[in-house]
Amino acid sequence: MSELTAKITTAKEYISKFWEEEPVAGIILGSGLGNLIQEIERSIEIKYSDIPHFPESTVEGHSGKLILGYMQGKPVVAMAGRFHFYEGFSMKEVTFPVRVMKALGIHTLFISNAAGGMNPAFKVGDLMIIRDHINLQPEHPLRGKNEDTLGPRFPDMSEPYSRALITAANKIAADNNIFLHSGVYVGVQGPTFETRAEYKYMHIIGGDAVGMSTVPEVIVAAHAGLKVFAMSVITDIGIREEENVITHEEVLAAAKEAEPKLTLIFSELIRQL
Repeated sequence: MSELTAKITTAKEYISKFWEEEPVAGIILGSGLGNLIQEIERSIEIKYSDIPHFPESTVEGHSGKLILGYMQGKPVVAMAGRFHFYEGFSMKEVTFPVRVMKALGIHTLFISNAAGGMNPAFKVGDLMIIRDHINLQPEHPLRGKNEDTLGPRFPDMSEPYSRALITAANKIAADNNIFLHSGVYVGVQGPTFETRAEYKYMHIIGGDAVGMSTVPEVIVAAHAGLKVFAMSVITDIGIREEENVITHEEVLAAAKEAEPKLTLIFSELIRQL
């Protein structure tokens, strides 16, 4: 057993002492999007600091606990707070929870994030389904010797975001009068927000929104054979020429306002699993 596999097993066994159910879905909640956990019934909370080999989030808006319980009657495991490369973690540490959730039994991963908009059609508070991504982060979570028991050396990335789940989400949104965009998410290191020139560059190469997370988690999910549905809350618009000073507090406020719509879509998708 490799060191990584041993760490996954140790973390999984610790969590299983508190909750014996096998979750069907994992949920990763982004900045300011932690209130979805209130939809989880009969929940058990475990601090990240108590789970063997788990990092601890250092970012405001990320509470740092694992929630296990039921959403729409389905067993789920949710991360209230995620890890970022810019915090100083390695990519293997950033994505370690995805490995653990897979070991616990999930087959579908739901991801949310707060992102900067680069599409002129976007407004602050809009929701964007991620249909694809561009990876501009400086490190890759699969770099190094491949763990064949965890996934293939060269995982296919032709459909990192499940088309079936995207179709289902669009129907849920239409039935509930929720307007959704669909677009390409650009993953960058951070922690600085982007310059005007960087926003323009990333829009030119095909990006609609930009953020500092999600891409490593999706890569590892694809490596592990998980289906993924991901959604961005557009918390600022960076491509406009007028003054656009961005603060983390404004990002959290915009995320909070859009959160009920995102929660409804995630909840209904989980009900349909």
